[in-house]
Amino acid sequence: MSSPEPREDGLIPLDTRDVDRWIGKPLGGGRFKDPVATNDIRRWVQGMQNPNPLHFDEEYAAESRFGQVVAPQSFAVCTDTSHGAGPAIQGVIPGQHMIFGGDEWWFFGPRILPGDSITHDRMLYDYRVAETKFAGPTMFSRGDTTYINQRGELICKQRSTSVRYLAENARAMDMFAGNEERSWTDQQLEELEKKQMEYYQSFLDLGHDKRLFAKVGDKLPTRPIGPHSIASFTTEWRSYGMTVWGATVEYGESSTITAGWLPEMSRDLEGAKIDPANADGLYKGPSRGHVQPRYAQLIGMPRGYGYGASMGAWIIDYLTNWGGEWSVITHSNMQYRAPALTGDITYLDGEVIELGHDSASGVPVATIKVTMTNQDQAIMAIGTAELVLPAA
Repeated sequence: MSSPEPREDGLIPLDTRDVDRWIGKPLGGGRFKDPVATNDIRRWVQGMQNPNPLHFDEEYAAESRFGQVVAPQSFAVCTDTSHGAGPAIQGVIPGQHMIFGGDEWWFFGPRILPGDSITHDRMLYDYRVAETKFAGPTMFSRGDTTYINQRGELICKQRSTSVRYLAENARAMDMFAGNEERSWTDQQLEELEKKQMEYYQSFLDLGHDKRLFAKVGDKLPTRPIGPHSIASFTTEWRSYGMTVWGATVEYGESSTITAGWLPEMSRDLEGAKIDPANADGLYKGPSRGHVQPRYAQLIGMPRGYGYGASMGAWIIDYLTNWGGEWSVITHSNMQYRAPALTGDITYLDGEVIELGHDSASGVPVATIKVTMTNQDQAIMAIGTAELVLPAA
């Protein structure tokens, strides 16, 4: 298979021929060897900077409707071995890299508890190619991951959008030229910490009570996260169970690992037989650009950048913390437009834009618009979610 010739503008077209054969094909990937442990959930909320005691404090959780520590709805993606994006990274495109473009979630009711074992059904759904300011010809591919517990119950379904592009094109377009890391004064950091504590207090004040009152126009409290750093991104990465040596086993067919990554961003599977760090993604592999600036710049980013799966988790946690333990997200559809970069601060804001009732049960349903921005008001993510509120 010959490589495409450069276009008149010097950019290289995407060769998607190997992607087509994967559409609609059941996929393998990785699965965890062990059931979910309570400390897996604790590590997750710690990495996502979500100090809701329902998910880590057994005494607090014992007084909840669950009677024990329960995973937040965002935890589902932690039970997968590719952030749920594996099905959307199928087919070889030499010289490619990928970033997250969005996630759509459907939740079906069951919650994840310590002791559960989660399996997955995976499939590439579709793709399209469009021009972007970041990398010229760019693929937006969607893949589905369905999460199933040991009782055969459907927990949720994730439709993840992967943005696949040629790193060479991204470097040539240099979209992030002049984007320097922000520094913050001690006073600014103190003010930020105060706002963070106010946000945390907002869901602690609700406690185990039901959120019985909501109206169109209600604003959710702002959630600030950051400033992001190499340390915070590394903590996030290590909260994903797939990053633990020996925790997973591969099965079935999937081309995610051999999708055409640059040599510098590929896993050394042979070397990993001696030292697993050679294939853990962070030290060597596609995720090293998140915490190693030289590799971030290799794939078109200005410096260390955050994970799309974490952005999605921040949003889901934001909504469920507001709704409280008697509420549940049934559907969420978010588009990711810009990454979190080291030195940046992320802000989450939400507004109730519609109130209705579930046609089957009659319980209230709030539709909430969520906007994620950075300190410059640049939109990082935007979308809506449906949250079932408790009946009186």
